[in-house]
Amino acid sequence: MSLQPLSTAAEKATGEDSSPSGSAPRTGVPATRSRLRRTVRENLVAYLFLAAGVLCFALFSWYPIVRGILLGFQQVTFAEPARWVGLDNFRRLVDDPLFLTAWQNTGYFTLLALVFGFAAPFATAVVLNELRHGRAYLRMTVYLPVMLPSIVTMLLWRQFYDPGPGLFNNALEVLQLPAQQWLESENLAMVSLVLVSTWANMGTTTLIYLAALGGIPGELYEAAELDGASIRQRLWHVTVPQMRFILMITLLLQVIGTMQVFVEPFVLTGGGPDDATVTVLLLLYRYAFVYNDFGLASAMSTLLFVVLGLFSVVYLRLTRSKG
Repeated sequence: MSLQPLSTAAEKATGEDSSPSGSAPRTGVPATRSRLRRTVRENLVAYLFLAAGVLCFALFSWYPIVRGILLGFQQVTFAEPARWVGLDNFRRLVDDPLFLTAWQNTGYFTLLALVFGFAAPFATAVVLNELRHGRAYLRMTVYLPVMLPSIVTMLLWRQFYDPGPGLFNNALEVLQLPAQQWLESENLAMVSLVLVSTWANMGTTTLIYLAALGGIPGELYEAAELDGASIRQRLWHVTVPQMRFILMITLLLQVIGTMQVFVEPFVLTGGGPDDATVTVLLLLYRYAFVYNDFGLASAMSTLLFVVLGLFSVVYLRLTRSKG
């Protein structure tokens, strides 16, 4: 029987491993750290771009939102130090008679925009989808108003609405109808603004509807024709169900967009006649840049932010359920 060295036998008895340097056994921690450093080094440029994007988003999106909400609880004129006033700005808003008027006018504008601005793009898309010649030219024509600057569109339509030599009153004169005070009448002013907004913004929605119509299988229309369905029945029982999700999304987006209407009343009517076209954003503008009360304007913007946030939650839930 061979004899083992005393040191080897002791090591086996104690379970320790011998090494020339007497160092501790190797583990996987150094290798893991090495892989982590290599991964970070390889993706360093991507992380830098990501950090720059997050920084810009935080600086130009998150910070203004948080700052605007905080201003709503302060008395701010930028001529003297801001003073914390709590809910006083919101109480002053409720006491302002124009506050309720602005919300009513904004809701009325949104309702009219849904009647005109929601149906017109869909009807236009259906007609363009049925055409076989000149479709590209007509698409460009429909989208052309979207490419015009907003101020140019407003000035153009202000000439159309001119009570004297305006285009619309000239057309009424040809039809032997009485001239109208389009922007000076309390009954017609809001309708006139909605017509401008619909004409200026319907191009984008029309193209979205055209893309959705192109994705409907033709077999559905062929089956409907074989069953003797009329054009109206095919539209109601095939087109609308297939586009239900797109119609709902554009509806919500239009509500969110029309509740922020500002350019039309600001340029065309200035909120008149007799505050009939004062909207939420126009009143907010007056608080900030006419009355120099930025705390009150921030409180108004916070309320609008909450209302639009509710519609945004509905939009996200719809898109999530669709996905």
